Amino acid sequence: MTVNSGKIHIYTGDGKGKTTAALGLAIRAIGNGLKVGIIYFDKGGNYYGERKILDKLKAEGLEYMAFGEARMTVGKGFRFKNNTEDLQQAQLAVDQAIKWMKSDFDLLILDEINTTVKTGLLKLATILHLIGQKPEKLELVLTGRYCPDKVMELGDLITEMKPIKHYIKTGLSARKGIEF
Repeated sequence: MTVNSGKIHIYTGDGKGKTTAALGLAIRAIGNGLKVGIIYFDKGGNYYGERKILDKLKAEGLEYMAFGEARMTVGKGFRFKNNTEDLQQAQLAVDQAIKWMKSDFDLLILDEINTTVKTGLLKLATILHLIGQKPEKLELVLTGRYCPDKVMELGDLITEMKPIKHYIKTGLSARKGIEF
């Protein structure tokens, strides 16, 4: 491996902070003049606060796209079961990732892609094929719980977020600005 070859980062585990770590890396990369792309898997909806800031970073070399049907509904909670649109959105996210891999990005973050096999949105073979499309110099970040072992075998840096203590166990709900 050389300094100029792009690495594969994996942020996984049951702890909080996987997307946050990836966004921190994105900010560092943008601050150093790198072009960054973020593709959100299964994160449709307009309740993710970081996107307001990401919109402001577009002028600095950031692009992002969110795929997936909204999962949270006020008064109804979270929808776990996949529908046809969820599956279509996951494939559109893969297609977009391949397209961006072939362009001029320095860093590409595939947020929550690790979770898609466990939740039935994508097949492992699809993710392995996607990773196989990575150009040599592209830095690739994969986030989400349940990272498949075969994906971890391809990683150059793997960080497992492990919960030691979490206030959600006290019954506290996800808080706007902190968890989303």
